[in-house]
Amino acid sequence: MTADRPLTGKVALVAGATRGAGRAIAVEMARAGAYVYATGRSSRVAGRSEIDRPETIEETGDLIEGAGGRGRALVVDHEDQAAVEELIRRIESDQGQLDVLVNDIFGGDRYAQFDKPLWEHDLSGGLRMLRMGIDTHLITAATAIPLMLRRGGGLVVEMTDGPSEFNANHREGVGFFYDLVKAGVDRIVTSLTAELTDHPVTAVGVTPGWLRSENMLDGFGVSERNWRDACHRVPGFAISESPTYVARGVTALAGDEQVSAFAGRVLTSRQLADTYDLVDTDGSRPDCWGYIGAYGIENHTGHDIEQFR
Repeated sequence: MTADRPLTGKVALVAGATRGAGRAIAVEMARAGAYVYATGRSSRVAGRSEIDRPETIEETGDLIEGAGGRGRALVVDHEDQAAVEELIRRIESDQGQLDVLVNDIFGGDRYAQFDKPLWEHDLSGGLRMLRMGIDTHLITAATAIPLMLRRGGGLVVEMTDGPSEFNANHREGVGFFYDLVKAGVDRIVTSLTAELTDHPVTAVGVTPGWLRSENMLDGFGVSERNWRDACHRVPGFAISESPTYVARGVTALAGDEQVSAFAGRVLTSRQLADTYDLVDTDGSRPDCWGYIGAYGIENHTGHDIEQFR
């Protein structure tokens, strides 16, 4: 282990690493020295998943290699219990350990009907969201934690959307099922923490703010290089953050020997940045959830926004 590679000797599984925060976390952990298993469904060989985005898990592997890291990029469907069991057996056979699990699997946004109550929402699509956003996390955690326990402990990071105090209330304008998924992930952290009280595995939640994912950038018609151009139309977009920002925070969390102090909490990317003295790629320190707390989630005027960067 060195100062610039603090995760050397650790093995991480980033489930849901094809794009967005998951991809960035896989890359940053590898950059920090961990051996990273990055999993996803979209593939150069097998084709796109139902999300129908162009990014592939193999591209994530290329980015890991480009960052000077080591790992494997694998096509895995985390709804398939047998496939996840095979993945964990492979990790144990190849590495003999698993120190960090990051559950960043979702992709159910395409099924969300933001303007529909439960009784008008497409039921099959809503239930599909639960499979993608809850079942995948449970299957992966239930299968991976025993390996962590056999090898001395580890860290489970549940990626979500929103801090606990926000998700404790009904989220307007996202539909019943999206709200349930994100509140459910918060509950996974709470319940795992209770069950792991006497065990050397720590469960925490992490939420980015307004994430400049590939899909979000496409929606605004910009790239990461010129994302600020979108602020002319939507000034509030200035509070957004790159996927690398939260990835740096999760990587620092994984290297913290005192990480058990955060057990059961859902941490924002800004809280991680403050704790570990980190910045986003542009040198700023966005506090999206602080801004939402002050002005509301529907306020995109950009009022006073520089005070939250």
